[in-house]
Amino acid sequence: MAGASSSSSSPPSLPPAEGAAAVETARRKRILPANMRICQFLITDGILDKGRIVHSESYLNSLKSSLKVSIIIEVPPVAMLPNCLVQQKVLHPFRKQVGGSILAAKLAKERGWAINVGGGFHHCSAEKGGGFCAYADISLCIHYAFSRLNISRAMIIDLDAHQGNGHEIDFRSDRRVYILDMYNAGIYPLDYEARQYIHQKVELASGTKTEEYLERLERALQVNPEGVKLRDEMVFRFAREKNSPSLSLSNTLVSGGYMKSSARVIADSIVNLATKGLVNLGGPTL
Repeated sequence: MAGASSSSSSPPSLPPAEGAAAVETARRKRILPANMRICQFLITDGILDKGRIVHSESYLNSLKSSLKVSIIIEVPPVAMLPNCLVQQKVLHPFRKQVGGSILAAKLAKERGWAINVGGGFHHCSAEKGGGFCAYADISLCIHYAFSRLNISRAMIIDLDAHQGNGHEIDFRSDRRVYILDMYNAGIYPLDYEARQYIHQKVELASGTKTEEYLERLERALQVNPEGVKLRDEMVFRFAREKNSPSLSLSNTLVSGGYMKSSARVIADSIVNLATKGLVNLGGPTL
């Protein structure tokens, strides 16, 4: 009888794995609203600039849905995974790359140049992710530069094959940001609203050759590795002549670095920049 009484008064136990997942889920649910409340207090007190808060609480909350994340990164099977696993294996690495972009912005101001071989999530805006872009690191970088690095104007040179609709939406009414976007007009994302906000728009067709790109500084859709080096050299030289810090994100300047085969091309381009004296690889390291 005593045993029955004790059993009925105790909550049912979960298997260790399920119990750990439940604890992690509860922890994340507590942390996100708490962080947002802290940010709101700091904004109200004038300690934190609201411009640095790019993503809304509603958007960040939407990433708790594995289905939502699967749509953003365009990998349908992710919808079937527990969100705690999606956070750990998908979104956490994304956030690491965003942190790298912010750090690169700081280093670009200090040293005159910086390269983040990740990041460049140019399809994500403050309220909407897509095209494998869950966080708007470009917008975050620029807001950080305005509020903390004493930068008054910024120029985005987006050389990816796809239109950078995320940052275009975010800065549609910000006169401090000038956007030059060179992209294939016939492929994703086909965002005609965002195209209205591009200051210098260069629309290319599939099959544009390297020679034409280099002549016009256009994003060649079939550019070879040598063309990538020349392209990046031209952009860094342009920044040097304008005495402007240059920040490169792999999906925008050294663009389209999604595949393993891109690593050698990106590395060769960085070495070329150093050889031409446009970056100094012998400086302090982190």
